[in-house]
Amino acid sequence: MEEILIGVDTGGTFTDFVYKKGDRWGVYKTLSTPHNPAEAILKGLEVIGDEKPRRIVHGTTVATNTLLERKGAKTAFITNKGFKDIIEIGRQNRERLYDLHYRRPEPLVPRHLRFELDCRVSSKGEIVKDLDPKEVERLIETLEREKVEAVAVCFLFSFLNPEHERFVGNLLRERLKKVHVSVSSEILPEFREYERASTTVVNAYVAPKMAKYITTLKENLKPRDRLVIMQSNGGVISADTVVKEPVRTVLSGPAGGVVGAWKIGRLAGFERLITFDMGGTSTDVSLIDGKPTLTTETKISGIPIKVPIIDIHTVGAGGGSIVWVDRGGALKVGPQSAGADPGPICYGRGGKRITVTDTNLFLGRLVPDHFLGGRMKLLTEPVKEAFENLSRELKTDPYTLAEGILEIANTKMEGAIRVISVQRGYNPEEFALFSFGGAGGMHAVFLAKKLGIPKVFVPRNPGLLSAVGMLLADHIRDYSLTVMLPLERETQKELYLHLRELFKTLENRALEDMAKEGYTRLGQDLFFEHTLDVRYRGQSYEVNIPLSETPAEDFEEKYRHLYGYVLENRPMEVVNIRLKAVGVGEKPPFEELPKTDGKLLQRAVIGEQKTYFGGRQYTVKVIDRDRLLAGDRWDFPSIVVEYSSTTVIPPGCSVEVDRYGNLIIEV
Repeated sequence: MEEILIGVDTGGTFTDFVYKKGDRWGVYKTLSTPHNPAEAILKGLEVIGDEKPRRIVHGTTVATNTLLERKGAKTAFITNKGFKDIIEIGRQNRERLYDLHYRRPEPLVPRHLRFELDCRVSSKGEIVKDLDPKEVERLIETLEREKVEAVAVCFLFSFLNPEHERFVGNLLRERLKKVHVSVSSEILPEFREYERASTTVVNAYVAPKMAKYITTLKENLKPRDRLVIMQSNGGVISADTVVKEPVRTVLSGPAGGVVGAWKIGRLAGFERLITFDMGGTSTDVSLIDGKPTLTTETKISGIPIKVPIIDIHTVGAGGGSIVWVDRGGALKVGPQSAGADPGPICYGRGGKRITVTDTNLFLGRLVPDHFLGGRMKLLTEPVKEAFENLSRELKTDPYTLAEGILEIANTKMEGAIRVISVQRGYNPEEFALFSFGGAGGMHAVFLAKKLGIPKVFVPRNPGLLSAVGMLLADHIRDYSLTVMLPLERETQKELYLHLRELFKTLENRALEDMAKEGYTRLGQDLFFEHTLDVRYRGQSYEVNIPLSETPAEDFEEKYRHLYGYVLENRPMEVVNIRLKAVGVGEKPPFEELPKTDGKLLQRAVIGEQKTYFGGRQYTVKVIDRDRLLAGDRWDFPSIVVEYSSTTVIPPGCSVEVDRYGNLIIEV
């Protein structure tokens, strides 16, 4: 029987659903329920209904919010004698160099729950001092007395020899059946004990809450439904795997948006994109140069997480970002957000403080009767009153104040885009800006002008793109191994053959894991991507390159692109090998629009509205996006309305609708 496909993205303000029943696509948005995200999801699934089996792909914020709010499990940390403070000492880097009041974030595990075992493996993987089973038994008794809910185990050099970790992990699982146990050699078998320990601790800390959440969802689904979860690396994995390795979902929702932008952009002929996802609470930006960029150097709330994650930079500027005045009288926007409850003033749910959404409404860039397809009317009078009050306080004109607020918000978002482009050796002018999220279309063109980006790409249903991306995501598992091998030009072909042999261990693990997910035909529905982490000897950071017979040349080419120079005659080394296993299933196709009849004004223009741009008032046309056809073009200022978002076209821009219904805006 044919499955119904459902993509679900939980955001700070709205929970988005995109679904496909047979040949018909449908969309639904509902306000999020931050106290229990499952409530909004189950409500949406009930609205979508149907008795057929459903494949539900879900991007969850549970792991992220658990970390940010510090509401995870009571977690213990077990390591070698003399190293229990490693997660507190960390690295010598000071996050804010000139902040005299800076304090490092508190570790997730307090000192009284950090424990040591007198055992040791050498840097060559040899056992220097063996484990004493009686010491482990005594430790288990202590953990029982402390009533811990999760345990993270991380020993030195376990990536070379995991024997001690496995012994302790297996014994803990056998004796403490209700306690989640995370073992570093299973989560991240790589060198750098601090980052490995930190990642393992995060996994243990969020696991009980994630397990409870997944269990709640599965108990309320129908027996024939399948639930898979979006990962931070741009792929999906089974719900059962997420319960064991929730650390892989810390940027689950934003990753769905980047995957959606990548797949839809490529379908429309755009290979180089800067993604701009502006929601209610924050803005996420990322860079796609042929494919999404991954990083293993992510920090969330100051805590390192070293699993592969799509390189996404986030700033606290969204539609719900609150406008405030600091003690010096300067106007500020965010990072505090009005969220879903009470929300912006215009929602009429008790919000009293001006937000970015209120500002767009005040300037005429939102159409009050066409928000959420007309299902939610925005209130204008309370917003007008709030602007008049604040402008009197600041002794300025209300419209000048409103445009100043948007300028501040846009400058914050411009800075985020520069971080992932200019600071990494890319020129934004060589990319298109792919705009999505509920608020993205109201700011995208203004950002593109600031950055010199020539085109803005707005897909259909931009406010639901993250959910669409989840339906387009492949099944992905990541594997890694630290190898520490010298890289010399004269012997790099021999090194290549040796690396191919080392990869076989990871490939065998991948074949076994992916077979459980239903992908067994290598080269047909299962593909491997091999990459290397390479550095100059003595450096602290690596550059990731594809596996080839010329890794030295490839490394220096990438290094020069990133930093503008290479270190001549400096020894190089391969630090880690990485394998990505990609299971490719059937994807839902995108329908093409009928061709234009040349009657855009009669067919799609549904009204006019007074709007402010650059201190001047314009009368702009309001266009119903659902009435647009492929090949429609216009070059007048306008506001394009649809169910999930609003797109603002200021004076001086031209727009074309491509065959898939995407808006291509020439700035």
